[in-house]
Order: sequence, then structure tokens, then C-alpha cells
Amino acid sequence: MKNLLVKTLLALLLLANAAFAAGPIPAENGTGPAGPDPVKLVGRWLRPDGGYILQLSDPIPDGLLQAEYFNPRPINVARAAWKHQEGYLGVFVELRAPNYPGSTYTLVYDPDRDRLVGIYFQAALQQQFEVVFERIP
Repeated sequence: MKNLLVKTLLALLLLANAAFAAGPIPAENGTGPAGPDPVKLVGRWLRPDGGYILQLSDPIPDGLLQAEYFNPRPINVARAAWKHQEGYLGVFVELRAPNYPGSTYTLVYDPDRDRLVGIYFQAALQQQFEVVFERIP
């Protein structure tokens, strides 16, 4: 069951990636949230497979989001956005720095486990990796 949920979320992420690339999209038809409150994204998130940290803050209704990324030093975040899609809360982060020429994270918030799951696209290698971020204090 756990694998089915993850595979479903990853399939949604792949579909959503093109929509995120076009820009942030607020809640459906402006009628209110279509998924978890974007405030749930605020905090520090650790990717345990490499020690990378994603810090998210200030989600605003138009779909923009502040993001910082550390490996362990700061890496430039070109843009960050959130959106509701298919009842899920998604996050898109694009990195622009040496060794990160347009690398992206396309993530979905998993409210049952309070974590972010998704795809990391490593632009320099043209490869995608499944990733998980866990909330840290």
C-alpha cells in the first residue's frame, strides 16, 4: 500500500512538473484550498540520503514561496512555488548555481507522515532521482 501511494504521488509529480514550469498556480478557480494548507510547508526539511536541507517559508496565495537550499553551503534558488493539484499540495524548487544548472525538485507534501516526497532532476547529469525530505527542528 505504501509503494502504491508513493507511485501515485510520483506520477502526479511528473504530470505537474510542466505546469509548475509555466509558473505558480493558486488554488483551483480561486475558490479555496484544494488540498492541505500551504503553511504546512513552512520549516526546515532534511534529505537524509545526503544531508541536503531545504528551508521553506512565506507561502502566499498566488503560489509563490521563499526557499533556501543548503549542501551544506547555500545554493542559489532561482525560484520556488507551491500549488494544489488533484487534492495534493505540491512544491517546485529550481536551483541555479555551478553544478546545479537548472536542477529542480518537484515534491508533494505527505500529510500522513509530515514529509515531502518527489523527484530531483539533476540537470548536469540529465537524471531523475526519487527523494524524500523529513521535517527537522
